[in-house]
Amino acid sequence: MKVEEETVKSEIDDDPMAIDRGAVSRPKEFVPRSYQKKVYEVARKRNTIAVLDTGAGKTLIAIMLIKEIGESIRLGVDKERFIVFLAPTVSLVIQQCEMIKTYTDLQVKDIYGEAGIDKCNVQCWENEIKNYQVLVMTPQIFLDTLRNAFMSMESVALMIFDECHRATGNHNYAKIMMEFYNRSACKPKIFGMTASPEFHRIWIVKISYLDLRASWTPSDRTEFKEFAPSAKEICRLYDSSNSFSVSLKETLQSLWAKCDASIIEQRGPLASSYKDSNDKLQSARKKMSADHEKILYCLDGLGYWCAHEAVKVCLENIQNMKGQSKLGVESFSLCKSFLDRALSAIEDFLPQGSSLGADDMKCISPKLHELIQIFRLFSEDTPVVCLIFVERVITAKVIERFLSKSAIVSHFTVSYLTGSNSSVDALKPKMQKQTLESFRGGKINLLFATDVVEEGIHVPTCSCVIRFDLPTTVRSYVQSRGRARRTDSMFIMMLERNNFKQRDQLFNILRSERSMSETAVNRDPDGCILRGCNSRETDPYYVDLTGALVTADSSVSLVHQYCEKLPRDKYCSPKPIFHFLPNAGSYECKLTLPPSAAFSTIMGPLSRSTHLAKQLVCLEACKKLHQMGALDDHLLSCVEKDEEIESKAKDNLSAAGAGTTKRKELHGTVQVSAFSGTWTDSPHGASFHAYRIDFPCNVDTHLYSSFVLLMESELDDDVAGAKVDLHLLSNKMVNSSISYCGPVYLDANQILKAMGFHEIMFNGLFGKLFLGSKPERRFLLQEEKNLYWNPEYMYLILPLESSSSNNPESWSIDWRGIDSCMSVIEFMKKSAWLSVENPHGDIKNLITCSSTVQQRNFTDGDVIILANSSFTVGALKDKVVMAIHTGRMYTVSDILLDSSADSPFDGNVKGKSTYTSFSDYFQKKYGIVLHHRGQPLLLLKQSHCAYNLLVDFKGGDSSKVVPEKPKSYVHMPPELLASVDVPESVLKACYLIPSLMHRLESLLLACQLREEIALSNLHVPSSLILEALTTLRCCETFSMERLELLGDSVLKYSMSCHLYLKYPEKHEGQLSARRSSVVCNASLHKFGTDRKLQGYIRDDAFDPRRWAAPGHLSVNPVPCTHGVDTLEVPLLSEFQTSTEKVMVGKHCDKGHRWMGSKTIADCVEALVGAYYVAGGLPAALHVMKWLGIEVDMEHSHVADVIARASLLPYTLKADDIKALEAKIQYEFSTKGLLLEAFTHASEQESGVGYCYQRLEFLGDSVLDMLITRHLFHAHSDIDPGELTDLRSASVNNENFAQVAVKRNLYQHLQHCSELLLSQVLGDMVESIVGAILIDTKLDLEQVWRIIEPLLSPIVTPDNLELAPLRELNELCDSRGYFVKETLITEGETVHAELRLQLEDSLLIGEGIDRTKKNAKGQAALHLLKTLEGRGITYARNASKRKKVDVANGDQSVIVSNVTIDTDSDEHSRKKKQKTSHLLASGHNSSCASNDIPVISSINMHKGEARTKLYQLCKKLQWPMPTFQSTEQKSRTPILFEEGSEKRHSFCCFVSTISLHIPDIGKIEITGEQKPDKKRSQDSAAMLLLLKLEERGMIEISSS
Repeated sequence: MKVEEETVKSEIDDDPMAIDRGAVSRPKEFVPRSYQKKVYEVARKRNTIAVLDTGAGKTLIAIMLIKEIGESIRLGVDKERFIVFLAPTVSLVIQQCEMIKTYTDLQVKDIYGEAGIDKCNVQCWENEIKNYQVLVMTPQIFLDTLRNAFMSMESVALMIFDECHRATGNHNYAKIMMEFYNRSACKPKIFGMTASPEFHRIWIVKISYLDLRASWTPSDRTEFKEFAPSAKEICRLYDSSNSFSVSLKETLQSLWAKCDASIIEQRGPLASSYKDSNDKLQSARKKMSADHEKILYCLDGLGYWCAHEAVKVCLENIQNMKGQSKLGVESFSLCKSFLDRALSAIEDFLPQGSSLGADDMKCISPKLHELIQIFRLFSEDTPVVCLIFVERVITAKVIERFLSKSAIVSHFTVSYLTGSNSSVDALKPKMQKQTLESFRGGKINLLFATDVVEEGIHVPTCSCVIRFDLPTTVRSYVQSRGRARRTDSMFIMMLERNNFKQRDQLFNILRSERSMSETAVNRDPDGCILRGCNSRETDPYYVDLTGALVTADSSVSLVHQYCEKLPRDKYCSPKPIFHFLPNAGSYECKLTLPPSAAFSTIMGPLSRSTHLAKQLVCLEACKKLHQMGALDDHLLSCVEKDEEIESKAKDNLSAAGAGTTKRKELHGTVQVSAFSGTWTDSPHGASFHAYRIDFPCNVDTHLYSSFVLLMESELDDDVAGAKVDLHLLSNKMVNSSISYCGPVYLDANQILKAMGFHEIMFNGLFGKLFLGSKPERRFLLQEEKNLYWNPEYMYLILPLESSSSNNPESWSIDWRGIDSCMSVIEFMKKSAWLSVENPHGDIKNLITCSSTVQQRNFTDGDVIILANSSFTVGALKDKVVMAIHTGRMYTVSDILLDSSADSPFDGNVKGKSTYTSFSDYFQKKYGIVLHHRGQPLLLLKQSHCAYNLLVDFKGGDSSKVVPEKPKSYVHMPPELLASVDVPESVLKACYLIPSLMHRLESLLLACQLREEIALSNLHVPSSLILEALTTLRCCETFSMERLELLGDSVLKYSMSCHLYLKYPEKHEGQLSARRSSVVCNASLHKFGTDRKLQGYIRDDAFDPRRWAAPGHLSVNPVPCTHGVDTLEVPLLSEFQTSTEKVMVGKHCDKGHRWMGSKTIADCVEALVGAYYVAGGLPAALHVMKWLGIEVDMEHSHVADVIARASLLPYTLKADDIKALEAKIQYEFSTKGLLLEAFTHASEQESGVGYCYQRLEFLGDSVLDMLITRHLFHAHSDIDPGELTDLRSASVNNENFAQVAVKRNLYQHLQHCSELLLSQVLGDMVESIVGAILIDTKLDLEQVWRIIEPLLSPIVTPDNLELAPLRELNELCDSRGYFVKETLITEGETVHAELRLQLEDSLLIGEGIDRTKKNAKGQAALHLLKTLEGRGITYARNASKRKKVDVANGDQSVIVSNVTIDTDSDEHSRKKKQKTSHLLASGHNSSCASNDIPVISSINMHKGEARTKLYQLCKKLQWPMPTFQSTEQKSRTPILFEEGSEKRHSFCCFVSTISLHIPDIGKIEITGEQKPDKKRSQDSAAMLLLLKLEERGMIEISSS
């Protein structure tokens, strides 16, 4: 019996002669004993079996051999060979592996089934052999490996057999030697180890083919006694058991007979109809008979008390044995009834008022009484380590319970240990481990055990070993006695007085043990044991290519393994069926395989017995399966290969594999080829394609000039006619449009002027016109004109004359305004402050008029002097000007007639200024001496950064008003301003250009990708392709999510159809595995990267600060730090990471950006979806083939499928077919398709060779695609999240099962199982849909017309119901609440508790069910009902994720600022709590604890303080804090110091944080001034944490 446990300390560790050198990296050294040296010397020369007592150090001898041969392997003497150490149990494998690792420096690996090695392929085994010199494994693993030809016997240098006495009969040890060792040309050295003298009787006679040279046993045991002392053997007699009540036995017998008869009566006609029903009944009968026998066994052998406990044990086990069907539940209910009555009957015989455990001879047997007397002899002062061996598990359990309740041995701790076999009474591996650890640690004194600890498992040296039940073999006697190894230990065997049978049994064991020992001592150690091999009934089947083999003996298990890999469900497990046909004293066996197998039936040869006939037909089946390719050349099921494909796909998804969210990859960005141009160097001018851009606003009073876009390349029609909505504040929106105006020619001078307009306008608005600082400051446009022009990014965007806005047909470029810009450039070049020509010039050089103007009262007719011109006061309003000392662009908002340059500087701002006047400011700040100080100051509207106008700030809600930010103004002396003669509408339109050009660039990229895909005869809109390339991170009004959902279903359908038609011989499991390998994210990622799709993906919101027009020098450069010189990034591991520290989406100046690996896979699906929307399935198939996905839907293959289905005999089911056709309102052309569609796999038992599994595989994908397509088009206004919810609610097996019941389709299901439930009904609907698809020759539109009425009504957003737990979580997320869950499992019941802390109370929802999911769902439902009663609900419409304002009594819940009146109507609130389904409390249990939450030290990185605060709120279930941030502006720069960094800014943010603490109230704290909003929120959060620490509510760690 096997036991699972961790590696334990071997007896070698206790060897006093072992020397630990103290070095961790070096193996332990030891000094072998003399007898160990003798055995080692013999084993070096020849194959040897060492028969040594337990504790004598046999493993140490094996390690000496391993070290010697391991060294020769390492030195190349035995090159490419390795050592195999075989141990019969997993625990021994682990134990011996650790020993070899401890005492050698070899590479050692333990191998066993539970470690997953049984799923390895040839490559895995090659790696194991390459990387390790010693493999420690179970014999089954080694035998399978040899049979599968993963390794050969010739490659083994040394083979060690632990517990080699097991090599008898059909044991795997014997099979290894017989099947492989004898056939090996280069045999390994053999060393066997055993403590059992039975070896000499069994091994020599029956296992003589081992070809062992010697079996060595020491004749002198003197040295043994020193290291392995023998226990004192004692026989303890007990009186024979008095016959317990005969009437009780008769009562129990009668109860059992009645219940058994009742179970038989339940069989009725079901047993003959459904084999699984009969099996369920037989299982119940077998269980009840076993329980009856256990009770009688305990009654006879242990007495009333233990029989009573035995019934309780059986009752506990019955809870886990209930069937899923009504019949199964009734059957096991009868079993429980029998046990209940038996318990009552036994209780009638127990003394009234007697305490359990009293040693009354009437209640316990004499044998158990005698055992208690032995325990009473143990001293309480001396440590007791006692091991009691019993024959049965039930004996160990009931005695342990009896003693645990008894006061007689209360000073001892009692437990029991069993093996992990299939018995319901057996202990689980985890409990075995805990029990052994407690026994080794001295926490358990008395351990009752079965023979699981007789060998192999290391237990502490016992002071006493008791055989409560006598040993049955010499091996059992010797090994159990060997557990008593302590000096003066006792080995007690309990015998019944006057029981001559027991006496003879023990005498025979002792005599046999003595005889075997004498034989072993006296035999010639140099004698050879050479016997012939047993002849085989038939030769094995060999695979010539690999050497893999299958024998008649192993063929049966191989056939079963093959069937286990076939598709299954919980109601039908595929398995072979054997029919035996007698023939003149011999037998033939007919083997029938499941419908999904490679072939159906095979007949075996005549054999002398049914057992042999079964083996031989399986051998023939294995041959045929291999020849048909169902078994590969290693005799593994090819299903395993498909599973391996699927497993690899899953492995890629695990952790940070390709296609996962966790993995981040560095990728480049594809450049827009349409923007390239070479016209800058043309001396004769150039021709352009002109595209007019209009900016009409929905508010008539806001005017924006039209522009013209000039490009060398011609745009595609859909881009040339694009319309882009630009979202402004205050409900303003510009509906920009592009229209083609034809070709236009510009001469060289016009091109030069147009470039100048670009340079001054875009640098003045979005960049800088002055570079550097004093004394190196220079004017940007003094440089060469082509310095900021890139041939790969060349276009011109120029303003049109205002008259062109009124007439879209005629247009002309505003050359007057462009000339004005050029004149300003020339003016600045010639007289720029500190220009190149005049590096030390003064600002007075800029002034056109040298006379000064004294301050006076100016009127509209008076002249104001600017730097390059002069205007009357009335003409200056709304003029565009440029500050000559900064290069900034402004618009004149007003003339401040009551001011001048001598006016106090910054007088209207709090705080005292360091400058006395404006003239003082400019002189001190810039060194400028004003000459027209008397002129009035101009109020200028500042230019600002461009905004991302592609984002809809209103979130699709037209009623929502987004307030405008306050406009910023500056005061400026006129003489420092140069006039730019362009309308203000041109300046305003310039702010729209970055967003428009970004969208245009994206559309051009989409066109570029469309050209690569090259689908003729179909024009896919570039906007649709762009949608497939855009992620949610871009914050656009569209994203790939919807198309991804559709593309996923199209891809799944296409691959399913392709595989179904291409592989008619493959079953559903193989088809699913192959489909998964293609449509998994890892594969889609590879398809995408192979086509360089990653370069087209838009994965970040447009950042207008990074945008630059041609001729525009960006002021926000991001130099590349990735070490890649090219635009494209190689697909290497060095450019992949799983860290969260990288910034996803943000690109450097070379276009390199980090991207989630899954994003590429999602884009592939979205691209398929986009082409499907544009051109249907043919277009989607085209893009799949372009991506490299093999997909084909040849109609010839459809005809083949129909031809095969037409051969199925359907006449017997004609009525079912006709009735089913009427219900679905479709008549099949090929009736066999429908017959196959409603035939379950369990019909195999009726001789049917087909089932619906393949059609189910196909129909599942058809329904998925058609329903997803319907939802996609029917609900175009909902967001992707809600579309996904609709799909999940519609495309699921439960929903399809309801269709089968509602339409009465289930009545026609052909099956042989009484246990079939809704899962199968859903499968039936899917298979019928698959059959319709084939019968209609893949006409999806016809399929949808047929099935849509069956599916109606299809779920809509209005009737979509989220799961309660999902709805609760989303509600809490929207309101900033946290839910804490607690799960308690009691038997098969799960108790779930969900705690939700509101501002004024703690709500606790409870749920109880058999599953965690349902229990949590019940608790969530209770919480939702109570919240609804309080007026707190959740808007389920995902496209309108609004936070709902609630008013309930005197309470108010507001999203941005929570206010609670905690004193309002307390009595009413408490009354409601009593009637609620919930437990409500006004105290937070998290806060009630005396433990103060400790927060780790907080650094000042952005977001750190907020994160710590959020984590604290989640832990304590406080509602999330809210922030109110305000922006403040200053005319003078504000200095911000953050660590060693200093930063100046003219604006700052201040945030106020509000946190409501239940039962305490609201805390509000205002943070410090910070340069941006997030840092200001961090400041407020940090101050709040410090305040909480000050109040003693938290502790902030200083480390």
